[in-house]
Amino acid sequence: MKLGFIGLGRMGAAMAANLVKVGHDVSVFNRTPGKSSPLIELGAHEAADIVGTCGGDAVITMLADDGAASDIAFGDGGLIAHLPKGAIHVSMSTISVALSKRLTQAHARAGQHYVAAPVFGRPDMAAAAKLFIVAAGDPATIETCQPLFRAMGQKAFPIGTEPSAANLVKLSGNFLMASAIEALGEAVALIGKAGIDRHAYIDLLTSSIFNAPVYKIYGGLIAQGKFEPAAFAAPLGYKDIRLALAAAESLRVPMPLGSLLHDRFLRILAQGGNHLDWSAIGGLAAQDAGDAPGMPTALMPSIR
Repeated sequence: MKLGFIGLGRMGAAMAANLVKVGHDVSVFNRTPGKSSPLIELGAHEAADIVGTCGGDAVITMLADDGAASDIAFGDGGLIAHLPKGAIHVSMSTISVALSKRLTQAHARAGQHYVAAPVFGRPDMAAAAKLFIVAAGDPATIETCQPLFRAMGQKAFPIGTEPSAANLVKLSGNFLMASAIEALGEAVALIGKAGIDRHAYIDLLTSSIFNAPVYKIYGGLIAQGKFEPAAFAAPLGYKDIRLALAAAESLRVPMPLGSLLHDRFLRILAQGGNHLDWSAIGGLAAQDAGDAPGMPTALMPSIR
């Protein structure tokens, strides 16, 4: 397929590279210049602007937040104004339910197709084309996108005909992962303060009752106190919890644990942890207990 790809962060660059590697004709654009060189070397084309990505069958966006996604779609030189009728916008960004609904309506008015297809997976999974993709929208359009999903992920999960359903599922999944990180942090703080080996504890849990990637990946990071470099930065985790709470409020669904997570992330950011991985919230319980190996000094005001 002839594609445009917008958003060349660590995730987006890896996803675009996999599309090029399997033979798709990809034009790439990033609002911050200088990130396209490795993709050009692979065989991608560099677009000078958003319009330059709009000449094919579909445009994929992988952007950080609602602000970036809205600017790319609705600006004078944006996707709504320049995608051909019948072309597809595949939004793989983690954005709000409200913005996804707005995009659905705007693309429909313009005679374009819109699919929401956010992903689960960290940058290493993106590079290995092992992402899990949650897709929602018109079934025929999703079927058209399946070769793209196969190039970027290990499995795509169609979740409904309303695109915003995929965004809500993604936000709920990130809420669950953040909840697991918080619970792991509290448990590790408890056994660590008692002098029990943190690494042996995580190995026990992940080899028995919690044999799942989220516990293995984040349990290891918490046991080590290793929260940088960030694969998924704390401000993005904070953003996703805020969006999950906004969706919950609109649906009148209380999420008390979500409110706790909101404040945990806010604490990380207030103490200078913008550069840390979102798993750093799992180190806060040990900090509260006065026993936080690996936590940066800026996040340990009580025990400096």
